[in-house]
Amino acid sequence: MDYLDAAINESLRLYPIVTRLERVAKASVEINSLVIPKDMVVMVPTWSLHRDPEIWPEPEKFKPERYSTWTFGTFKKLGVPGPKPIPLFGTMLAYKKGFTNFDEQCFKKYGKTWGIFDGRQPVLCITDPAMIKTVLIKECYSFFTNRRNFRLNGPLYDAVSIAEDDQWRRIRSVLSPSFTSGRLKEMFSIMQHHSAILVNNMKKMADKDEPLEMKEFFGPYSMDVVASTAFSVDIDSLNNPSDPFVTNIKKMLKFDLLDPLFLAVALFPFLGPIFEKMEFSFFPTSVTDFFYASLQKIKSSRETSKQQENRVDFLQLMIDSQKNLNGGDKDKALSDHEILSQAMIFLFAGYETTSSTLTFLAYNLATNPDVMKKLQQEIDATFPNKGPIEYQALMDMDYLDAAINESLRLYPIAARLERVAKASVEINGLVIPKDMVVMVPTWPLHRDPEIWPEPERFKPERFTKGNKETIDPYTYMPFGMGPRNCIGMRFALVSMKLALVEVLQKFSFSVLPLCNFILIK
Repeated sequence: MDYLDAAINESLRLYPIVTRLERVAKASVEINSLVIPKDMVVMVPTWSLHRDPEIWPEPEKFKPERYSTWTFGTFKKLGVPGPKPIPLFGTMLAYKKGFTNFDEQCFKKYGKTWGIFDGRQPVLCITDPAMIKTVLIKECYSFFTNRRNFRLNGPLYDAVSIAEDDQWRRIRSVLSPSFTSGRLKEMFSIMQHHSAILVNNMKKMADKDEPLEMKEFFGPYSMDVVASTAFSVDIDSLNNPSDPFVTNIKKMLKFDLLDPLFLAVALFPFLGPIFEKMEFSFFPTSVTDFFYASLQKIKSSRETSKQQENRVDFLQLMIDSQKNLNGGDKDKALSDHEILSQAMIFLFAGYETTSSTLTFLAYNLATNPDVMKKLQQEIDATFPNKGPIEYQALMDMDYLDAAINESLRLYPIAARLERVAKASVEINGLVIPKDMVVMVPTWPLHRDPEIWPEPERFKPERFTKGNKETIDPYTYMPFGMGPRNCIGMRFALVSMKLALVEVLQKFSFSVLPLCNFILIK
């Protein structure tokens, strides 16, 4: 009985059984810059927490609808088709087979627009290019904010991918100059150092005629490139897999959509603010503590070092921007915590996206030897006799760019793009209510046969000069689209292009039968 359950929960909000929750500190601890001494009692006053107007609109009003599943009728009222939700879970149980498979099935069954439910949260899925343009570009500031904030972000609450509105705009404007062509060119020699290590380690395996699990090579390469260009830390994770940076970042990336904490917040959104006040986080505390301590140590040493002028990494660029602002511009500078958060999110995002894309690309080339041969011919023509890679020549390679774009079409970095309606808005005759999540499922969009003939086939020619100009930009969005697209896109493409060219100058890929390993020769 849904409404019975909702009525009981709402009454318990107004009159909780436990009006105070108490804990005692066993040792001194610092939480959010507040030092809690040993033996101090820490109390959560649930009575006042349950009546906080920032969390509960009209807090004194008895509204069981806060907890009901009545939102399940939302799309029926709007005339939007979609899979039937079940109480409590909505349509989330279908994610067990992978949300990209679920999105593709919905696209084939319901067409360009459909509705799903993450718990009780309605999610409008759109693949119409005109609607996508309106949501991601035209009305991105006036009616939509960034993706859903499940709140339990721990110390990453002010990272550029999580921050909202004015704070996001300020952070983004400070970071953008770090990703210009000039800055990337300055960092190119650092990337080359790590691509040489990558090739040398692959050669050891090739000399033994042993197969490779490509992620085990591209993963360390991308981690080393990100760590060295972000904060000049030389990990050499290919040869030092037990380095704390390596082990901790792997812990950080073990996120599961079916994680109990995530499910609890997704199914019961009202728990988010409560868990947040209790310091719960999706990210392991030991991991975030390690990285924040490490980055703070690096930042502090930079500020006292006289050698910092020679550094070109992102951390130094953020520190410099903080120092260079003066007078009335001081409020535009990043705080110390914001600087550490940007460095940390860059490490996490840069590692996974680059390594996964290179791994998929190696597989696509191994299973399409004609494409690989054509790409190697372009490499040999651009850099004869296996000559050193030059930045501008690398950026001008047409077929290389096309091969990467085609692989990203099949395996986009951002398989879903989300925005949340800040106010009710009508788009193409469809009313999108306030607080509704609007999602662009790039996976099925990139495989729509009406847009991409033979969509499952790997055909870089779709993106070569003369062809790519005809592609509607709102049908191809591997890095997102609009002002909130991936800020590190250009950086990722440079590091991927360099690694691929270095490897294909010396080796060719082939797939071993009945397994996922790739053989290089």
